[in-house]
Amino acid sequence: MIKSMTGFGRSEISTGERRIVVEIKSVNHRFCDVNIKMPKKLSFFETAIRTYLKKYIERGKVDVFITYEDYTENKVSVKYNKELAAEYMKYFDEMAHDFELENVLHPSVLGGFPDVLTLEEQTVDEEELWNLLRQAIDEAAEKFVRSRMDEGENLKNNLTEKLRHMITIVDYIEEIAPQLVTEYRQKLLDKVAELLGNTAIDENRIATEVVIYADKICVDEETVRLKSHIESTLKILEDGGSVGRKLDFIAQEMNREANTILSKANSLDVSNRAIELKTDIEKVREQIQNLE
Repeated sequence: MIKSMTGFGRSEISTGERRIVVEIKSVNHRFCDVNIKMPKKLSFFETAIRTYLKKYIERGKVDVFITYEDYTENKVSVKYNKELAAEYMKYFDEMAHDFELENVLHPSVLGGFPDVLTLEEQTVDEEELWNLLRQAIDEAAEKFVRSRMDEGENLKNNLTEKLRHMITIVDYIEEIAPQLVTEYRQKLLDKVAELLGNTAIDENRIATEVVIYADKICVDEETVRLKSHIESTLKILEDGGSVGRKLDFIAQEMNREANTILSKANSLDVSNRAIELKTDIEKVREQIQNLE
């Protein structure tokens, strides 16, 4: 399956205690460049998130946005330090005995002394939080990949159409190439006859000139290689996978062959067709830049 490098996916997971929203979007890039924006409370998961996303993404500039709400942040527990309270009571009893006082210390007063009663925030279960975060990432990434695949299928269809049109142009150039040589031979004969009048024409000399001309404008090798590149591109598109880099290289080779055909063209018709080829190749290459 062909995938575009442009995609978007979003997921939202809520429990009674937490809410996580993950958004993933991407554009073209030569390599895999992942940028993650998330709350500091989740920052210790960054390496794990990057590693986890590798199974979904091979190329592209990817932005990941994570929103996190923890409804348990305001929940705290009270811790009673019984041993410390006993120490306080021991000394208060001792003071009461020393000064012949009655110790009528109320528990609420004792609880106000340092560290007898303390407030503690509930610790976060990292494994539980990661499982919830991973679930949100999975859901967003699957939608993200699906959008890339849908766009990739559209690109594949469009590329296939352009490539098949390019084959018809190459076929036409191959078809008219021999005709150009024949036309040149006739024009040469007519020109020589016009110049020499009734003088005999040296057929060997004419044949030599025609051979030189035919060799100069011959594009057989270029058309064969160009058709081979086009067929290879069609096959790679059909096979699917991560094909962007490979197809970009082939597109450069196709452009090189089209340039050579254009430079050898000694006919307005062939020149126009070669220019049309170059235009289509450029369009193909632009779209290939969008493929993963």
